[in-house]
Amino acid sequence: MNHNSQHFFPGAHNGVPPTYEMLKEEHEVAVFGAPQSSAPVTTTVINIRSETAVPDHIVWSLFNTIFMNWCCLGFVAFAYSVKSRDRKMVGDMTGAQTYASTAKCLNIWALVLGLLLTTGSIVLLVFVYATVYSVFLKSMQENNGYH
Repeated sequence: MNHNSQHFFPGAHNGVPPTYEMLKEEHEVAVFGAPQSSAPVTTTVINIRSETAVPDHIVWSLFNTIFMNWCCLGFVAFAYSVKSRDRKMVGDMTGAQTYASTAKCLNIWALVLGLLLTTGSIVLLVFVYATVYSVFLKSMQENNGYH
């Protein structure tokens, strides 16, 4: 029994394990044979544009325009979202990304300010009503309900 190691594909590997590219090339040579022509090999590269999804945040901007439009930030965000969608339809992905980033920032500010100011307004309104009610009760008690 002979235990000589033989490579499946002939070639000089010099003790280094073969890489995928080396094995693929040796396989192609073994299957297809050596090139018969000495003419230069021409290649054609086709660039397929990948559909990069650029979110335009138009629904979020519309929500902020309708419900959280403190300082008109929701409306401005909506305008930038529409600009982002227009740039995307034209094919300008860089411009669309720029407008979308601005719309996102404005939407965040509109949402945060809207939540804070709405919550603050409700709290202030509750305190004002509680104060007015306590003043009204105190005046009613002092005057025995009639004046």
